Amino acid sequence: MELGLLSMRRGELARFLFKPNYAYGTLGCPPLIPPNTTVLFEIELLDFLDSAESDKFCALSAEQQDQYPLQKVLKVAATEREFGNYLFRQNRFCDAEVRYKRALLLLRRRSAPSEAQHLVEAAKLPVLLNLSFTYLKLDRPTIALRYGEQALIIDQKNAKALFRCGQACLLLTEYQKARDFLVRAQREQPFNHDINNELKKLASDYRDYVDKEKEMWHRMFARCGDGSTAGES
Repeated sequence: MELGLLSMRRGELARFLFKPNYAYGTLGCPPLIPPNTTVLFEIELLDFLDSAESDKFCALSAEQQDQYPLQKVLKVAATEREFGNYLFRQNRFCDAEVRYKRALLLLRRRSAPSEAQHLVEAAKLPVLLNLSFTYLKLDRPTIALRYGEQALIIDQKNAKALFRCGQACLLLTEYQKARDFLVRAQREQPFNHDINNELKKLASDYRDYVDKEKEMWHRMFARCGDGSTAGES
């Protein structure tokens, strides 16, 4: 099967006929496949990611990598990001983090002439956004905020970056900062369902926070009214 897949192209539909010794042998696969059965597999290769080139490049020293043209570095970084996306979709967030960081390291380490710097920044932006989202999934909002803010340095009106920063601040209970980020995101995309829902969640969480604060102060002053002092409380 592996040899057959390696012979295929993206989008190709192929049929492979396997004799029993290359399929399920003398045992078969009960109850569907009897013993000593020749099996026909029909396979459509929807897509694939080839990491061989990327892995070889990342194994090189920084000095060796610098000898390659910028387009090569951008291609490898894009492959690393695509692998990260694949792992993220499988909820393997720690593995996705590793791939995204490899891509970011390549892009940060590469010095580019001023006329090509915009290509590096354009490649960095989605990696930073993906890292911010990944750290939100890992429940590490402080780091998620850091990467979101780095994305905003590249594009200060980027709605995704503003949204991620708002989400991170909300998790950190920094309600004013969360509102500032989310309102800016809403300004860029007024009809974005996720942004508007996050603003509603912010309002609800802030009301709960204020209610708890009121209750805490009420209890504190109630104790003082019973004859105890504020210091004793």
